[in-house]
Amino acid sequence: MDTFLLDELLRGFLREDLEHGDITTEAIFSSEETGSALFVAREPLVAAGLKSVAARVFRLLDEQIRFFHITPDGTRTAPGETLLTVSGPVRSILRGERVALNLAQRLCGIATLTKRYVDAVQGCKAVIADTRKTTPGLRLLEKHAVRCGGGRNHRYSLSDGVLIKDNHIAACGSISEAVRRARAAAPHTMAIEVEADTLAQVEECLACGVPVIMLDNMDVPTLRQAVELIAGQALVEASGGVNLRTVRAIAETGVDIISVGALTHSAPACDIGLDWAAG
Repeated sequence: MDTFLLDELLRGFLREDLEHGDITTEAIFSSEETGSALFVAREPLVAAGLKSVAARVFRLLDEQIRFFHITPDGTRTAPGETLLTVSGPVRSILRGERVALNLAQRLCGIATLTKRYVDAVQGCKAVIADTRKTTPGLRLLEKHAVRCGGGRNHRYSLSDGVLIKDNHIAACGSISEAVRRARAAAPHTMAIEVEADTLAQVEECLACGVPVIMLDNMDVPTLRQAVELIAGQALVEASGGVNLRTVRAIAETGVDIISVGALTHSAPACDIGLDWAAG
Protein backbone atom coordinates (compact mmCIF):
# COMPACT_ATOMS: atom_id res chain seq x y z
CA MET A 1 0.00 0.00 0.00
CA ASP A 2 1.34 3.38 -1.03
CA THR A 3 1.72 5.59 2.07
CA PHE A 4 0.87 8.63 -0.08
CA LEU A 5 -2.69 7.26 -0.38
CA LEU A 6 -2.77 5.47 2.96
CA ASP A 7 -1.77 8.42 5.14
CA GLU A 8 -4.58 10.58 3.76
CA LEU A 9 -7.09 7.91 4.78
CA LEU A 10 -5.63 7.40 8.24
CA ARG A 11 -5.50 11.12 8.99
CA GLY A 12 -9.19 11.34 8.10
CA PHE A 13 -10.01 8.50 10.51
CA LEU A 14 -8.02 10.21 13.27
CA ARG A 15 -9.76 13.53 12.64
CA GLU A 16 -13.13 11.82 12.97
CA ASP A 17 -12.24 10.36 16.38
CA LEU A 18 -10.16 13.16 17.88
CA GLU A 19 -12.00 16.17 16.47
CA HIS A 20 -10.92 18.80 19.05
CA GLY A 21 -8.75 16.47 21.17
CA ASP A 22 -9.06 13.73 23.77
CA ILE A 23 -10.57 15.45 26.81
CA THR A 24 -10.26 12.44 29.12
CA THR A 25 -6.65 11.57 28.33
CA GLU A 26 -5.47 15.18 28.42
CA ALA A 27 -7.10 15.69 31.82
CA ILE A 28 -5.44 12.64 33.37
CA PHE A 29 -1.95 12.46 31.80
CA SER A 30 0.79 14.99 31.19
CA SER A 31 2.65 15.22 27.92
CA GLU A 32 5.78 13.81 29.60
CA GLU A 33 4.35 10.49 30.83
CA THR A 34 5.29 7.38 28.85
CA GLY A 35 4.19 3.76 28.79
CA SER A 36 3.68 0.65 26.70
CA ALA A 37 0.66 -1.26 25.47
CA LEU A 38 0.08 -4.57 23.73
CA PHE A 39 -2.32 -5.54 20.96
CA VAL A 40 -3.39 -9.05 22.00
CA ALA A 41 -5.34 -11.62 19.97
CA ARG A 42 -8.42 -12.86 21.84
CA GLU A 43 -9.18 -15.53 19.24
CA PRO A 44 -7.36 -17.45 16.47
CA LEU A 45 -6.74 -15.11 13.54
CA VAL A 46 -4.61 -14.30 10.52
CA ALA A 47 -2.67 -11.08 11.00
CA ALA A 48 -3.17 -8.19 8.58
CA GLY A 49 -2.18 -4.55 8.67
CA LEU A 50 -0.44 -4.47 12.05
CA LYS A 51 2.66 -2.78 10.63
CA SER A 52 1.31 -0.96 7.58
CA VAL A 53 -1.93 0.31 9.16
CA ALA A 54 -2.19 0.05 12.96
CA ALA A 55 1.40 1.08 13.64
CA ARG A 56 1.12 3.81 11.04
CA VAL A 57 -1.85 5.31 12.89
CA PHE A 58 0.30 5.80 15.98
CA ARG A 59 3.27 7.09 14.03
CA LEU A 60 1.14 9.74 12.33
CA LEU A 61 0.06 10.93 15.76
CA ASP A 62 3.53 10.98 17.29
CA GLU A 63 6.95 10.29 15.80
CA GLN A 64 8.22 9.38 19.28
CA ILE A 65 6.18 6.18 19.40
CA ARG A 66 8.22 3.02 18.96
CA PHE A 67 7.26 -0.58 18.16
CA PHE A 68 9.04 -3.59 19.62
CA HIS A 69 6.99 -6.41 18.16
CA ILE A 70 4.92 -6.42 15.00
CA THR A 71 3.31 -9.62 13.72
CA PRO A 72 3.92 -10.00 9.95
CA ASP A 73 0.98 -10.05 7.55
CA GLY A 74 -0.41 -13.51 6.89
CA THR A 75 0.77 -15.01 10.20
CA ARG A 76 -1.63 -17.41 11.91
CA THR A 77 -1.95 -16.31 15.53
CA ALA A 78 -3.36 -18.09 18.58
CA PRO A 79 -5.43 -16.52 21.36
CA GLY A 80 -3.25 -14.70 23.87
CA GLU A 81 -0.45 -13.92 21.44
CA THR A 82 0.85 -10.36 21.20
CA LEU A 83 0.32 -8.84 17.76
CA LEU A 84 1.89 -5.41 18.31
CA THR A 85 3.78 -3.68 21.12
CA VAL A 86 3.52 0.11 21.26
CA SER A 87 5.71 2.30 23.46
CA GLY A 88 5.89 6.06 23.89
CA PRO A 89 3.90 9.02 25.25
CA VAL A 90 0.79 7.81 27.08
CA ARG A 91 -1.36 10.54 25.56
CA SER A 92 -0.47 9.53 22.01
CA ILE A 93 -1.03 5.82 22.61
CA LEU A 94 -4.48 6.39 24.10
CA ARG A 95 -5.45 8.88 21.38
CA GLY A 96 -4.68 6.38 18.64
CA GLU A 97 -5.96 3.26 20.40
CA ARG A 98 -9.49 3.10 19.00
CA VAL A 99 -8.69 3.94 15.38
CA ALA A 100 -5.78 1.49 15.31
CA LEU A 101 -7.82 -1.26 16.98
CA ASN A 102 -10.87 -0.77 14.75
CA LEU A 103 -8.74 -1.10 11.63
CA ALA A 104 -6.70 -4.03 12.93
CA GLN A 105 -9.85 -5.92 13.93
CA ARG A 106 -11.46 -5.30 10.54
CA LEU A 107 -8.42 -6.23 8.48
CA CYS A 108 -7.55 -9.32 10.50
CA GLY A 109 -11.18 -10.42 10.15
CA ILE A 110 -10.98 -10.20 6.37
CA ALA A 111 -7.62 -11.98 6.24
CA THR A 112 -8.89 -14.74 8.53
CA LEU A 113 -12.03 -15.35 6.48
CA THR A 114 -10.07 -15.25 3.23
CA LYS A 115 -7.66 -17.87 4.57
CA ARG A 116 -10.61 -20.17 5.31
CA TYR A 117 -11.71 -19.93 1.67
CA VAL A 118 -8.16 -20.44 0.40
CA ASP A 119 -7.74 -23.51 2.59
CA ALA A 120 -11.08 -24.88 1.40
CA VAL A 121 -9.90 -25.07 -2.23
CA GLN A 122 -6.43 -26.48 -1.57
CA GLY A 123 -5.46 -28.98 -4.27
CA CYS A 124 -7.63 -27.31 -6.91
CA LYS A 125 -6.28 -24.88 -9.47
CA ALA A 126 -8.84 -22.21 -8.59
CA VAL A 127 -7.68 -19.07 -6.80
CA ILE A 128 -9.87 -17.04 -4.46
CA ALA A 129 -10.41 -13.39 -5.43
CA ASP A 130 -12.24 -10.46 -3.90
CA THR A 131 -14.73 -8.07 -5.51
CA ARG A 132 -15.56 -4.34 -5.34
CA LYS A 133 -18.08 -5.07 -2.56
CA THR A 134 -15.95 -3.23 -0.04
CA THR A 135 -16.69 -0.72 2.72
CA PRO A 136 -16.72 2.78 1.20
CA GLY A 137 -13.43 4.47 2.05
CA LEU A 138 -11.72 1.24 3.09
CA ARG A 139 -11.14 -0.48 -0.25
CA LEU A 140 -7.36 0.06 -0.24
CA LEU A 141 -7.09 -1.52 3.21
CA GLU A 142 -9.61 -4.32 2.71
CA LYS A 143 -8.08 -5.51 -0.55
CA HIS A 144 -4.69 -5.55 1.19
CA ALA A 145 -6.21 -7.76 3.91
CA VAL A 146 -7.49 -10.21 1.27
CA ARG A 147 -3.93 -10.63 0.02
CA CYS A 148 -2.73 -11.17 3.59
CA GLY A 149 -5.14 -14.10 3.77
CA GLY A 150 -3.78 -15.63 0.59
CA GLY A 151 -6.44 -14.33 -1.80
CA ARG A 152 -6.12 -12.34 -5.00
CA ASN A 153 -7.47 -8.92 -5.92
CA HIS A 154 -10.03 -8.45 -8.68
CA ARG A 155 -10.53 -4.95 -10.11
CA TYR A 156 -9.69 -2.15 -7.70
CA SER A 157 -11.96 0.31 -9.49
CA LEU A 158 -14.11 0.57 -12.62
CA SER A 159 -11.12 1.94 -14.53
CA ASP A 160 -8.99 -1.17 -13.99
CA GLY A 161 -10.55 -3.43 -16.58
CA VAL A 162 -13.45 -4.06 -18.93
CA LEU A 163 -16.08 -6.23 -17.26
CA ILE A 164 -19.31 -6.47 -19.25
CA LYS A 165 -22.07 -7.47 -16.84
CA ASP A 166 -25.75 -8.37 -17.19
CA ASN A 167 -27.02 -4.79 -17.14
CA HIS A 168 -24.50 -3.72 -19.78
CA ILE A 169 -25.74 -6.56 -21.96
CA ALA A 170 -29.41 -5.82 -21.31
CA ALA A 171 -28.98 -2.13 -22.08
CA CYS A 172 -26.86 -2.80 -25.18
CA GLY A 173 -28.92 -5.66 -26.61
CA SER A 174 -26.40 -8.49 -26.84
CA ILE A 175 -23.01 -9.73 -25.71
CA SER A 176 -21.70 -9.47 -29.27
CA GLU A 177 -22.58 -5.80 -29.58
CA ALA A 178 -21.28 -4.96 -26.11
CA VAL A 179 -17.95 -6.66 -26.89
CA ARG A 180 -17.71 -4.91 -30.24
CA ARG A 181 -18.18 -1.51 -28.65
CA ALA A 182 -15.78 -2.27 -25.81
CA ARG A 183 -13.05 -3.39 -28.21
CA ALA A 184 -13.45 -0.21 -30.22
CA ALA A 185 -12.92 1.96 -27.13
CA ALA A 186 -10.67 0.04 -24.74
CA PRO A 187 -6.85 0.07 -24.94
CA HIS A 188 -5.34 -2.93 -26.70
CA THR A 189 -3.51 -3.83 -23.48
CA MET A 190 -6.75 -4.31 -21.52
CA ALA A 191 -8.47 -7.69 -21.46
CA ILE A 192 -12.24 -7.92 -21.79
CA GLU A 193 -14.25 -10.05 -19.37
CA VAL A 194 -17.93 -10.88 -19.90
CA GLU A 195 -20.48 -12.15 -17.40
CA ALA A 196 -22.48 -15.14 -18.66
CA ASP A 197 -25.61 -16.43 -16.94
CA THR A 198 -26.40 -19.29 -19.34
CA LEU A 199 -24.61 -21.81 -21.55
CA ALA A 200 -25.99 -19.97 -24.57
CA GLN A 201 -24.24 -16.81 -23.40
CA VAL A 202 -21.04 -18.80 -22.87
CA GLU A 203 -21.26 -19.91 -26.52
CA GLU A 204 -21.76 -16.29 -27.60
CA CYS A 205 -18.69 -15.26 -25.59
CA LEU A 206 -16.63 -17.94 -27.29
CA ALA A 207 -17.86 -16.87 -30.71
CA CYS A 208 -16.65 -13.34 -29.88
CA GLY A 209 -13.26 -14.56 -28.70
CA VAL A 210 -13.72 -13.18 -25.18
CA PRO A 211 -10.54 -13.94 -23.18
CA VAL A 212 -12.15 -14.04 -19.71
CA ILE A 213 -15.64 -15.41 -19.01
CA MET A 214 -17.39 -14.98 -15.68
CA LEU A 215 -19.92 -17.71 -14.95
CA ASP A 216 -22.48 -15.97 -12.78
CA ASN A 217 -24.78 -17.73 -10.31
CA MET A 218 -24.60 -21.10 -12.07
CA ASP A 219 -25.19 -24.29 -10.13
CA VAL A 220 -22.36 -26.82 -9.96
CA PRO A 221 -23.55 -29.12 -12.80
CA THR A 222 -23.97 -26.11 -15.11
CA LEU A 223 -20.57 -24.76 -14.11
CA ARG A 224 -19.03 -28.09 -15.04
CA GLN A 225 -20.74 -28.04 -18.44
CA ALA A 226 -19.57 -24.47 -19.03
CA VAL A 227 -15.96 -25.34 -18.21
CA GLU A 228 -16.12 -28.30 -20.61
CA LEU A 229 -17.63 -26.06 -23.29
CA ILE A 230 -14.94 -23.40 -22.87
CA ALA A 231 -12.24 -26.10 -22.94
CA GLY A 232 -9.34 -23.76 -22.24
CA GLN A 233 -10.32 -21.13 -24.82
CA ALA A 234 -10.74 -18.50 -22.08
CA LEU A 235 -9.91 -17.89 -18.45
CA VAL A 236 -12.92 -18.96 -16.38
CA GLU A 237 -14.22 -17.14 -13.31
CA ALA A 238 -17.08 -18.33 -11.11
CA SER A 239 -19.08 -15.82 -9.12
CA GLY A 240 -22.33 -15.69 -7.18
CA GLY A 241 -23.67 -18.11 -4.58
CA VAL A 242 -20.20 -18.75 -3.20
CA ASN A 243 -19.85 -19.57 0.49
CA LEU A 244 -17.73 -21.88 2.62
CA ARG A 245 -20.20 -24.74 2.06
CA THR A 246 -20.15 -24.47 -1.73
CA VAL A 247 -16.69 -23.19 -2.61
CA ARG A 248 -14.97 -26.59 -2.74
CA ALA A 249 -17.52 -28.06 -5.16
CA ILE A 250 -17.25 -24.93 -7.32
CA ALA A 251 -13.46 -25.24 -7.41
CA GLU A 252 -13.68 -28.89 -8.39
CA THR A 253 -15.53 -27.97 -11.61
CA GLY A 254 -12.21 -26.74 -13.00
CA VAL A 255 -12.74 -22.95 -12.92
CA ASP A 256 -9.63 -20.77 -12.69
CA ILE A 257 -10.91 -18.03 -10.37
CA ILE A 258 -13.63 -17.86 -7.74
CA SER A 259 -14.65 -14.34 -6.76
CA VAL A 260 -16.23 -13.99 -3.34
CA GLY A 261 -17.95 -10.78 -2.23
CA ALA A 262 -18.28 -12.13 1.31
CA LEU A 263 -14.54 -11.73 1.89
CA THR A 264 -15.05 -8.01 2.38
CA HIS A 265 -18.77 -7.41 2.86
CA SER A 266 -19.42 -10.12 5.45
CA ALA A 267 -16.17 -10.78 7.31
CA PRO A 268 -16.64 -10.49 11.09
CA ALA A 269 -14.13 -8.32 12.94
CA CYS A 270 -11.59 -10.26 14.98
CA ASP A 271 -11.47 -9.83 18.74
CA ILE A 272 -8.27 -7.92 19.51
CA GLY A 273 -7.65 -6.10 22.78
CA LEU A 274 -5.22 -3.42 23.87
CA ASP A 275 -3.67 -4.28 27.24
CA TRP A 276 -1.49 -1.86 29.15
CA ALA A 277 1.93 -3.35 29.81
CA ALA A 278 2.83 -3.89 33.46
CA GLY A 279 5.62 -1.71 34.86
